[in-house]
Amino acid sequence: MKQYLEGLQQVLDTGVDREGRNGKTRAIFGMQMRYNLEDGFPAVTTKKLAFRSVKAELLGFLRGYDHAEQFEKLGTQIWNANADAWGRDGYLGRIYGVQWRKWQTEDGTIDQLAKVIEQIRTNPHSRKHIVTAWNPAELEEMALTPCHMCFQFFIADGKVSLQMYQPSCDMFLGVPFNIASYALLLHMVAQVTDLIPYEFVHTLGDAHIYHAHFEAVEMQLKREPYLLPKLVLNPKIKSIDAFKMQHIQLENYQHHDAIRAPMIV
Repeated sequence: MKQYLEGLQQVLDTGVDREGRNGKTRAIFGMQMRYNLEDGFPAVTTKKLAFRSVKAELLGFLRGYDHAEQFEKLGTQIWNANADAWGRDGYLGRIYGVQWRKWQTEDGTIDQLAKVIEQIRTNPHSRKHIVTAWNPAELEEMALTPCHMCFQFFIADGKVSLQMYQPSCDMFLGVPFNIASYALLLHMVAQVTDLIPYEFVHTLGDAHIYHAHFEAVEMQLKREPYLLPKLVLNPKIKSIDAFKMQHIQLENYQHHDAIRAPMIV
């Protein structure tokens, strides 16, 4: 996770201080990190990653969930604050997974992810293996505008890579979670398409640290990283829709203590 820690330091050292809709941030515009999954699973080790919540949220996206209670039943309350702020009794609207799996058209819905997985199997070298959550017609119908908006797969030499573009990047709380979530998604897609997971490329737009998180970030940067853990998926799962919480495990995850900081909604 050296790339991530260097990114944190870069924002602290060179970022511009600005007042945003929900508080002061220090930010830079434009950053890219590359994680070779052959080196291990990119779970942050300089603090504890809530991997159970990573799994639960991603499985909720894969199922097209649109209510905070659905995510809670999987084991995460990560969407509760956004649901409360939106004020629709837990309903989250047309968020990430709804767009991935149920993009609305005049004639029905499009399952973007299923189509891309089928394309990977039948036309692996296509340049159109893209899924987007950024739907301009429905942005006002979401509890949270997509912070990570689209991703693309690339296949070469029997290996599959994934690049994700994230326009809004909470470097301390959100980004480690996003890295783990998309690395997990890449592993899952690789397994169901009989490919080897290779590289997660994370392209960041507005990469920012909230001033309220400065102390926590400085504490984290003083810590020495541990070796990366290993992700283990149940090899019997061959459909993206068949994965359950117990099919996804993180082995040899050594980490420093959690660092508490407020989630800025």
